[in-house]
Amino acid sequence: MIPEFDVAIVGGAFSGAATALLIKRRRPETRILIIEKATEFDRKVGESTTEVSSCFLTKILGLTRYLGHEQLSKQGLRLWFANRPDQAFDDCVEIGARYQARIPSFQLDRAKLDTHLLEIAAESGCEVWQPAKVTRSEFDGANGQSLGVKLADGAEREARCRWVVDASGRAAFLARKLGYFCPNSEHPINAAWARFTGVKDWDSYEWRQRFPDYAGAARTGRGWATNHLMGLGWWCWIIPLRGGDFSAGIVYDSRLFTLPEGANLGERLLQHILQHPVGHEIFAGAKIIPGDVRAYSALPYHSTNVCGDGWALVGDAAGFLDPLYSPGLDLCAYTTSLVSDLLVRALGGEDVAERLKYYNEQFPTTYRFWFETLYLDKYFYMGEADLMSAALLLDVGLYFVGLVRPIYANPERAFLELPFTGRTGRLFAGMMKFYNRRLSALAKNRIAYGVCGASNAGWRELYDGFVPDFRLHKLIRKGLFRWWNAELRNLRFLFASPKPTPGATAPAAATVEA
Repeated sequence: MIPEFDVAIVGGAFSGAATALLIKRRRPETRILIIEKATEFDRKVGESTTEVSSCFLTKILGLTRYLGHEQLSKQGLRLWFANRPDQAFDDCVEIGARYQARIPSFQLDRAKLDTHLLEIAAESGCEVWQPAKVTRSEFDGANGQSLGVKLADGAEREARCRWVVDASGRAAFLARKLGYFCPNSEHPINAAWARFTGVKDWDSYEWRQRFPDYAGAARTGRGWATNHLMGLGWWCWIIPLRGGDFSAGIVYDSRLFTLPEGANLGERLLQHILQHPVGHEIFAGAKIIPGDVRAYSALPYHSTNVCGDGWALVGDAAGFLDPLYSPGLDLCAYTTSLVSDLLVRALGGEDVAERLKYYNEQFPTTYRFWFETLYLDKYFYMGEADLMSAALLLDVGLYFVGLVRPIYANPERAFLELPFTGRTGRLFAGMMKFYNRRLSALAKNRIAYGVCGASNAGWRELYDGFVPDFRLHKLIRKGLFRWWNAELRNLRFLFASPKPTPGATAPAAATVEA
């Protein structure tokens, strides 16, 4: 007997389980199969949420109580800069919030969250095959789709369904099968990460005694933030997890940086963290949890088509950008909302041709604009405190204006429109691409003239925090002034001779970019 389902979802982690839940809540009679290959869920690249993905978790999925009890509240993000390994800790530049975060966000143990969501999906009436692996797939549009599935005991089963949703993450089995998978070679970044014990407390009494000015500057706990160590071509995240462990990892542009040599990947990662003055203080006694080291190369990719008659992609199966600013779950939230709505309508007898067309046309546009506005060549100025400060204030400020405001005003409606939709979206994209391109140009000049990191000492910037109201304008204005000040200082290169930064790859043309 061949099981018959309305929807078969390949992948039972966040995107797959969330899609199933959203369909079940609106159309309880839907017959849903979730096929998950892993016996237990694994770690992900970074484990933080943004304000947008947190709205999805709390307002749409209704996980506020779970998150409060089982995960950690996040206190924004914090950037740390240095210009030499022996720099004093309290001479390093710190950029971050002075006060508690106004809008909730979370530090996630993704394995726990994924497990919880899949359990809820099963309780809602979804059938779950786990561990199980798709070995065959046949697509015949309105006539139905067929999946061959191998179960843990070796038995083969067939599942026929009207819709297949690919939530397989980086495996992206449908995009690869259909020839739509597209690596992003313009952004050659890699990542390595691990779990650590013995990481020092950012807010301890000992540190208050050693660094009184540092301790007195912030009104919030630094240890609950996503702390970032920054350098030319790379950045490291330090994320606290419930239970006391820390997730720490590096993302780097292979054009600009190479990890130190070492006996194994975990030791190479730790060695690099210890070379940063702030990392040296925090990780001096840290130990890697054995067997808990991960790595990915060629991180960014996307699918050129994301849906068709009888199939759709959600979450990381549709694309991935960069862990900086934690946009991964944002895209998961938008794609799962859009696809679940599309399937509910289709199974209810509506004509969804226009929604399919919108998703196929807008997702590549959203991906491209998001990449160009935030990440294209950003790693050239990743280690410049003044330039990254300008970028942070502008990037996050405009993120609040363009995405956070409408999301919190009407979450159910806002999640059904992908970012950068329409004329207003293109206008925002154009502005953001321009200043990101200029900040990259300024950094390339500093590399070419040997003055990298000159502003990475002796100052601290603690702003009041981002909120989706008129106060955003103050932070955006500060970001603009910092950018324009860097433009003025760039004029000094008109009268200087090139002298590339040691160890850095200088741009091909060592001329001042105007």
